[in-house]
Amino acid sequence: MVLNSLDKMIQLQKNTANIRNICVLAHVDHGKTTLADCLISSNGIISSRLAGKLRYMDSREDEQIRGITMKSSAISLHYTKGNEEYLINLIDSPGHVDFSSEVSTAVRICDGCIIVVDAVEGVCPQTQAVLRQAWLENIRPVLVINKIDRLIVELKFTPQEAYSHLKNILEQINALTGTLFTSKVLEERAERETESQVNPSSEQGEHVYDWSTGLEDTDDSHLYFSPDQGNVLFTSAIDGWGFGIEHFAEIYSQKIGIKKQVLLKTLWGDYYINMKAKKIMKVDQAKGKKPLFVQLILENIWSLYDAVLKKDKEKIDKIVTSLGLKIGAREARHSDPKVQINAICSQWLPISHAVLAMVCQKLPSPLDITAERVEKLMCTGSQTFDSLPPETQALKAAFMKCGNEDTAPVIIFVSKMFAVDAKALPQNKPRPLTQEEIAQRRERARQRHAEKLAAAQGPAPLELSQDGSGLETNPKEEPRGDEQQVESMTPKLVSQEESNQESFIAFARVFSGVARRGKKIFVLGPKYSPVEFLQRVPLGFSAPPDDLPPVPHMAYSTLENLYLLMGRELEDLEEVPPGNVLGIGGLQDFVLKSATLCSLPSCPPFIPLNFEATPIVRVAVEPKHPSEMPQLVKGMKLLNQADPCVQILIQETGEHVLVTAGEVHLQRCLDDLKERFAKIQISVSEPIIPFRETITKPPKVDMVNEEIGKQQKVAVIHQTKEDQSKIPEGVQVDSDGLITMTTPNKLATLSVRAMPLPEEVTQILEENSDLIRSIEQLTSSLNEGRNTQIIHQKTQEKIWEFKGKLEQQLTGRKWRNTIDQIWSFGPRKCGPNILVNKSVDFQNSVWPGSVSKASKDATKYRDLGNSIVSGFQLATLSGPMCEEPLMGVCFVLEKWDLSRFEEKGTSDKQNQKQSDLVQEGQRGDETGSRGDENQELQDGCTEPFEKRTAQKEDISLSDCYGPFSGQLIATMKEACRYALQVKPQRLMAAMYTCDIMATGDVLGRVYAVLSKREGRVLQEEMKEGTDMFIIKAVLPVAESFGFADEIRKRTSGLASPQLVFSHWEVIPSDPFWVPTTEEEYLHFGEKADSENQARKYMNAVRKRKGLYVEEKIVEHAEKQRTLSRNK
Repeated sequence: MVLNSLDKMIQLQKNTANIRNICVLAHVDHGKTTLADCLISSNGIISSRLAGKLRYMDSREDEQIRGITMKSSAISLHYTKGNEEYLINLIDSPGHVDFSSEVSTAVRICDGCIIVVDAVEGVCPQTQAVLRQAWLENIRPVLVINKIDRLIVELKFTPQEAYSHLKNILEQINALTGTLFTSKVLEERAERETESQVNPSSEQGEHVYDWSTGLEDTDDSHLYFSPDQGNVLFTSAIDGWGFGIEHFAEIYSQKIGIKKQVLLKTLWGDYYINMKAKKIMKVDQAKGKKPLFVQLILENIWSLYDAVLKKDKEKIDKIVTSLGLKIGAREARHSDPKVQINAICSQWLPISHAVLAMVCQKLPSPLDITAERVEKLMCTGSQTFDSLPPETQALKAAFMKCGNEDTAPVIIFVSKMFAVDAKALPQNKPRPLTQEEIAQRRERARQRHAEKLAAAQGPAPLELSQDGSGLETNPKEEPRGDEQQVESMTPKLVSQEESNQESFIAFARVFSGVARRGKKIFVLGPKYSPVEFLQRVPLGFSAPPDDLPPVPHMAYSTLENLYLLMGRELEDLEEVPPGNVLGIGGLQDFVLKSATLCSLPSCPPFIPLNFEATPIVRVAVEPKHPSEMPQLVKGMKLLNQADPCVQILIQETGEHVLVTAGEVHLQRCLDDLKERFAKIQISVSEPIIPFRETITKPPKVDMVNEEIGKQQKVAVIHQTKEDQSKIPEGVQVDSDGLITMTTPNKLATLSVRAMPLPEEVTQILEENSDLIRSIEQLTSSLNEGRNTQIIHQKTQEKIWEFKGKLEQQLTGRKWRNTIDQIWSFGPRKCGPNILVNKSVDFQNSVWPGSVSKASKDATKYRDLGNSIVSGFQLATLSGPMCEEPLMGVCFVLEKWDLSRFEEKGTSDKQNQKQSDLVQEGQRGDETGSRGDENQELQDGCTEPFEKRTAQKEDISLSDCYGPFSGQLIATMKEACRYALQVKPQRLMAAMYTCDIMATGDVLGRVYAVLSKREGRVLQEEMKEGTDMFIIKAVLPVAESFGFADEIRKRTSGLASPQLVFSHWEVIPSDPFWVPTTEEEYLHFGEKADSENQARKYMNAVRKRKGLYVEEKIVEHAEKQRTLSRNK
């Protein structure tokens, strides 16, 4: 196959049935990019000698230096099989856990994927993660077991051992697929059961309880990997060979005379051949026989490697001639055996042919998109497909048809934006000159030369002026064809470079219709709702799109440039038919990270990409020279657009914060910011580590494991009395931690208690944050009387299921009826904390549908209720220990006394009536204020004057302390904070799960590094058939910086960790602990200055935020002087 022209690619794009969109997924360093190199070399884009060394898809400098892929990039390949021609859009994706967001962007626009597994390392944590991502996006996988040469050269396995090892790997992968599949089947079955309970007539009873419901109609043959199905290849990408058993079945069916179909079924598995009888047996009759796979396939490869590595010239020649290959003299004489192996194997078993043939046979074309996947893509949040408007549901047919008629709606999904140097765009590239232009230039150069000679021969004094004038007039006289063009192009280029060195291109795929250059199209943001559009715009709208009313999250733009993505190159296209991957220029002002483009506004935005890694590593960034702040801000905006996972925040303190997924990701973002986007020197803070604050049950034992008994109670009470001195006067604290506070104007009293939530409940709240958000939206719209959002049945079911889960966990006397009284979640209305309303006067609940039970005064109290919720939100957003968000805390509003406020309100109303009746407003005002004064004197408040002014503006309910709603917010916030402080407070640290693969001899060093950094080993197991250990541990994020480097240094690069954010964990030590009992004094000393981890973290955060830190800087100023001098 040779390098194809652009016209050929354009022609291939039109045949949708022969397009394959695939991505290569694997753990880091399992050989994705090397495999991609081999496939690219088959198209003649790179030389086959350089395949594996060049890493063509890693176009960034830091990717080449580190040797890992950091972004997903696409390339289009051409493959011919028989008389069919295929276009394969191959996307290479990263394997490092920090860049798993890039994998999500690649998986979304593909229909199939190649999962690459290292034959030595087997299934690794990231292999599981990418399999899960592929599964969630409903794309079909095929398996490539790579690096088989390592089994021969490094591990020195015999063919029999290699066979059992490969069988093991296959079993592990199939077990993973099995668990994913089973969970899906069971989920579907549960859904069916609930449906059949709702409408029993819809399905027969016996069908529901069959375990395999949903299996009858889904073809599960493609689920499991097995060589006899043709979806597994055995390869060595670095040596350029690969095979499926089909290739060998063809050869041996001719040689042995056994049918190809029989061989296909028996070449893999425990089948043995009886050569005399030409029969294949299931049982090993003659002991010591080898399975077919070993005997017919592996032994041949092993003997080839053996011959080349031992430099057995005769045997090599014999093998080469028997295989009918031609080896160049250069390769045959080469001293490096790898070169010879590559030369022989890449002709005998070319890897590109094996992989591309499998892709074309086994992976679906864009036409084969499943209805299930379409429905999943179109339903965002907790919506279901049935709840979408009918205009939207009609688009499903367009998706399935993938039609390229002009009437078909154009639907394009942009999965990410990537930055390209403006010089690399096709329209800015210097184009090669034609023959005529070269001839013209030659002629011009000749003329100039002749003129110079003439000038030199002429009289000497005139020489200069003549020469000068000749030079001056020459360009003006003859700006012919090309020169003129070059001149006209340069100013454009310069202006473009000045304005923007980086040009953004959208990485996208056409799902339906034809994308044409210059076409106007709607850009739908992730939060756009077609329902809202259809409500605002009448059904058959004929107005031009520019005159449409503004709809949130929708813009109208033009497809300026369309590009064919060719790895490092881009090619201009005029139009792109459906089912193709493409780049779109000119969307940078409309799309931030991902978006859906559609010619019809009734299209819903696609479901957001699901990222495996959560961004958790934060740093604050500032320019070295403050004058360069605008460049930094602009650069950070561009970075935010160019990276799918990074988050950019400006905190209340004014810091610019970068949130990234890990250290390698952080390093890449900072490099990009310095060199590409901002182009300035920046200084970066120490990583900002997030913590959470919580409370626990009072401990049963003290710090020296003594049970807290009566004799110690005395000391403990002393300590709590000291603590209570922090709480100001006017705040009542009960013995069981109930805080009672009054607003500054003494009109309302609140009683709040804080309780720790069980861990399971916190977990449920975290997992369902999206659902909680939609619950809050529903209740707020119901409360305000706009019943716009009709609750769909499925959503309703989800809400009740969530409520049921909470009810299961919150059992016991103290949680009785709590669920129905939940008023709000926080912080930001969807966090892992709960506000429970137990006051008798006013009941309000967060659950939709239960609002009707609220008392008649609901409307009167609602605005004040919102103030209380706001106070709770503020309190949960920043806790008292170090202003970090709270987690797992339940605040109970026990009493909410508004009687005085009501008295004031009624007196105000009477005054209002009087002033209405008697037209002279002043008299009415005076009587009213007198009545008011009496009431205030009873209240013990001595501000009649202010009250009189407040009287005049009784509508806004404000006094000298500001508006009443504001006072409620502040009081509620303070009450919540004090309620926390009377309970045992704890810090929660973010934890990473850490997967380390290491050999036995460096295990000790790995453990040393882990224990030094407060890590905890969960399990350690040995990998079968290797000397590798897999260690699973948890490690605080705070201790993880430099961890990977340290482990690599200590183990000489033999162990490398994978860190993924997993959960929040309570740090057991009390940050405010001081010794109180005799035993504690004996054990810890009077000052107890041994390291308290929680206090260390807390003080570090307080210092960073500029809060007061209680520490003695100098303990004893006088230092003992020794008489002897330092020598």
